[in-house]
Amino acid sequence: MSPLFRTNPVRIARLPWRGRLRSIWPWVFVLGVAAGMMLPARHWVQWPWAEPDSQALRNDSETVWRRAGNPAVRHPVDVLYIIDGDTFEARVHLWPGTDLATRVRLRGIDAPELKAQCAQELKLAEAATGALRDLLRQGEVAIYNIGPDKYQGRVVADVATKRTPSVSAALLEAGYARAYGSGRREGWCGGR
Repeated sequence: MSPLFRTNPVRIARLPWRGRLRSIWPWVFVLGVAAGMMLPARHWVQWPWAEPDSQALRNDSETVWRRAGNPAVRHPVDVLYIIDGDTFEARVHLWPGTDLATRVRLRGIDAPELKAQCAQELKLAEAATGALRDLLRQGEVAIYNIGPDKYQGRVVADVATKRTPSVSAALLEAGYARAYGSGRREGWCGGR
């Protein structure tokens, strides 16, 4: 064989990671395409872990209290999560096929806030939140006597469960909350 037709006899050493990188590129492409297709989906897909849009929540809460009808009628709800000792978020079943999400504040009570002013209030707030969670876990949660709240995006209502006819009264009786009509609320920290 003639030396003129020979290719370069020096072999270039291959880098060890180069072969593995070639096998990863198709997967990077597939994941990139999938992520690109899902980006616009955030506007129309309701992710279970995402909080609802605040404007939609405001509209839903107004619709709930305006269309609730008779104050004695109980509307079943699915509890989505507990916010604090006197407020939770729920999906309200107004009529068959009409489910609206709103925040529900328990009528007639004031519980300590998780955004506490002192360590004592935080401890009381965690206990009240746990008590509300335990009461709502009884099942068959329903709200009635629904009205507007002073804050947009939530309603004030009486709440009942399978075994507790008035969740507010149960929290008051157990000492997790205190009675509240309206106006300025007292602090939960000792000397304040």
